[in-house]
Amino acid sequence: MKDQNHYDIIIIGAGPIGMACAIEAKKANLSYLIIEKGALVNSLFNYPVFMTFFSTSQKLEIGGVPFVTINPKPNRNEAVEYYRRVAEKFDLNINLFERVIEVEKNESAIFKIKTAKENYTSGNVIVATGFYDVPLLMNVPGEDLPKVTHYYKDPHLYAFQNVLVVGANNSGVDAALETYRKGANVTMLIRSEELGPHVKYWVRPDIENRIKEGAITAHFHSQLLEIREGEVDIQTPEGIKTIPNDFVIAMTGYQPDFSMLRKFGIDLPESLCPVYNEETMETNIKGLYLAGVVCGGLDTHKLFIENSRVHAEMILKNIVGK
Repeated sequence: MKDQNHYDIIIIGAGPIGMACAIEAKKANLSYLIIEKGALVNSLFNYPVFMTFFSTSQKLEIGGVPFVTINPKPNRNEAVEYYRRVAEKFDLNINLFERVIEVEKNESAIFKIKTAKENYTSGNVIVATGFYDVPLLMNVPGEDLPKVTHYYKDPHLYAFQNVLVVGANNSGVDAALETYRKGANVTMLIRSEELGPHVKYWVRPDIENRIKEGAITAHFHSQLLEIREGEVDIQTPEGIKTIPNDFVIAMTGYQPDFSMLRKFGIDLPESLCPVYNEETMETNIKGLYLAGVVCGGLDTHKLFIENSRVHAEMILKNIVGK
């Protein structure tokens, strides 16, 4: 009798790349299950509501399903809807809101996967968990206060408030501009001497002009020292300044869940870039693969949806070839 909880492939993560892997598994007539700790495309769901992608819609497509939008670049809401429709079209086998706790390989070369809800076995495991789950902390006093967030979503919350935005890449610039336009008094705190090099080209003139005219205050070569209920201390080239503050939006970046990768037995050198075969995406553990932006380690600007979609085909080609 066939074990109903055994699959040819278990895919951890229901983001675009995890879904792409499932589509390829389905094409190869292999049994599979996607296990996702949150909602479908959970990272995209947690993106800012009005975020616009840098990529065109064509470069975000998976499974050969057209991503149609009337805008030059799709936004977060369009992407969430697109991937939901893709999941429906392929009738993907997905367990949502189920966290993977353990992945172990037994003596028979079978993986045992334990989740918060169930136990499974599989011949192969694909980790496609992205990097959005673990924010890079500032490690300053007061960072744990409720008014501090590392996940900015909707600017309305910050209307008519004193807002400090930490960071000067796309997420920080978007948060600063959107909250400013909802009436917030916005201050940006930037470690370097200029805005991030990857700021979207159509947004850069906007933020530069707002800073130039003084609508948004920007402190370059500066850092946050302490957060308190009604104010913050910042270190600037002119010395320490205390400014009124209601909210801190810390857009300091994110990283893969390295503790999870180590727990699975994946080699992580000092660079924290996981070890894997770049032709097959297989890790040091046979049958355990990495897919998507999780492969980049701390270099989260290295891989995107558009240039990691190919991982799905590479992995399934290797699995089928075995």
